[in-house]
Amino acid sequence: MQTLDSTQDTIRVSALHALAYCPRLFYLEEVEELYTQDAAVFAGRRLHVELEKQEDEDWEDLFLESPELGLRGRVDALRTRDGQTIPYEHKRGRCYRDENNQPQAWNSDKLQILAYAYLIESALGIPISEGRIRYHADNVLVHVPLDDLGRATVRDAIQQARILRQSSHRPPVTDNERMCVRCSLSPVCLPEEARLAHNREWQPMRLFPPDDERQVIHVLEPGTAVGRTGEQLKLSRRGQPVETVPVRQVGQLVLHSFSQISTQALHFCVTQGIGVHFISGGGRYIGSFDTRQGSIQRRIHQYQALSQPDTCLELARKLVTCRGQGQRKFLMRGKRGSQGKSAKLKRAIAQMKAVLKNVSSAPSRESLLGLEGNLAASYFAALPCLIAATVPPELRFDHRNRRPPKDRFNALLSFGYALLIKDVMNAILTVGLEPALGFYHQPRSQASPLALDLMEIFRVPLVDMVVMASINKGQWDVQADFDVRGVQVWLSDTGRRKFVGLYERRKQETWKHPVTGYSLTYRRLLELEVRLLEKEWFGEGGLFGQLIVR
Repeated sequence: MQTLDSTQDTIRVSALHALAYCPRLFYLEEVEELYTQDAAVFAGRRLHVELEKQEDEDWEDLFLESPELGLRGRVDALRTRDGQTIPYEHKRGRCYRDENNQPQAWNSDKLQILAYAYLIESALGIPISEGRIRYHADNVLVHVPLDDLGRATVRDAIQQARILRQSSHRPPVTDNERMCVRCSLSPVCLPEEARLAHNREWQPMRLFPPDDERQVIHVLEPGTAVGRTGEQLKLSRRGQPVETVPVRQVGQLVLHSFSQISTQALHFCVTQGIGVHFISGGGRYIGSFDTRQGSIQRRIHQYQALSQPDTCLELARKLVTCRGQGQRKFLMRGKRGSQGKSAKLKRAIAQMKAVLKNVSSAPSRESLLGLEGNLAASYFAALPCLIAATVPPELRFDHRNRRPPKDRFNALLSFGYALLIKDVMNAILTVGLEPALGFYHQPRSQASPLALDLMEIFRVPLVDMVVMASINKGQWDVQADFDVRGVQVWLSDTGRRKFVGLYERRKQETWKHPVTGYSLTYRRLLELEVRLLEKEWFGEGGLFGQLIVR
């Protein structure tokens, strides 16, 4: 019998199930170590819990490993029938029906039960004649014989799995898009977007996950302590009753100023996939707790791609175009109500159009920086034209300044950009990329280059537009919402709380993606854009950097 090198790592039987379903799914799980838990996964677990409650005396589940065969796995159940040991698999769904309407096992399920049967033979040294699969949706039991052909099928699958584990290239998406609809890793794989990248006539359906309705908790009060109690986060504010929040309702925890978090709460947030971020009392982004887990393989791909000057230059061109077009479109929105300042607006819009024509042919990063500087100068010079005549002089804007902001408008922009870069970092860490490996910005502060790169896409829709709208609507109290210290201007506690509310509500608004054609919240767009960036170095590019304000 053909055997594999026993010194090599064994393959999980469930991984062979993924391989038979889709080689790309196997690669994402086994090589890149990406996993998601959708409703189907939890429903499958509930099924097994119910079965365990109903188990009889000859029911047994056990973990087995065979270095000689190269397999390991946990068998759902073993039963003895007429002196024969028979492994069982339980599936929630329906079986496959052949042309004669006879029940059959799906190919991936068939390989899985054959692998378990062969593993039992190899590990326990007992003959196995067949395995059985119970499909609970239509209450069908399918018998799968283990013969020489079945054993050869398992060995071939193990060998294919080993080859894929050594590969540095993701397999392409499957040609059967119906399989993607049922796949738990579709939100990570983005198969529809991959098809669109290769065929711009493709009409993608949204397989990206539902909009995240979990809370982003901002701890704004200095001295607040965040702890854990059971399955809840506990917030203890000075002079206030203790507040508890169920962890399943929390997506991010943002600690402002001198608030504190216990190690128990921090570990709890990590295990629950909750992003933890820190912002100073002055509204400056400090950093994020790195919750990335899994293989380094994805970051190796990122490093290989972003070590290529041509790749970085092309991505940087897309970035500068995206931001410049967004700024220009925002100014164009304000032309009608600008009254006597329309000439200045028109001039800036025309200047930006002329500069943008040169971006796609910029020969170097340095030349791009110059073009971006010209675009920014025109944009911020014209931005005051969008401010309504009724706005008090204290809230008006003359030019962009920072570190520290010297007027109320700039204080709002700076705080908004701190919240934005926090959200961009959260998306980068969620996807699993390396924030320090960017393609345009260079390291210069606590903010990582890749975060500085990606936030350019969202500055206008998530911060500039929010600030301008709130000022024109008279939502700010020039005294109570700001803290003026000499030439420095910061948001007060009430001002920060107000801005957080405006910003978080904006993130929950939906936007129809100009390329994919489906709508999703800005909060989800942040993550999608990071995943589309990653596709740029996996041969499925062309969709990144297309989010331009209309």
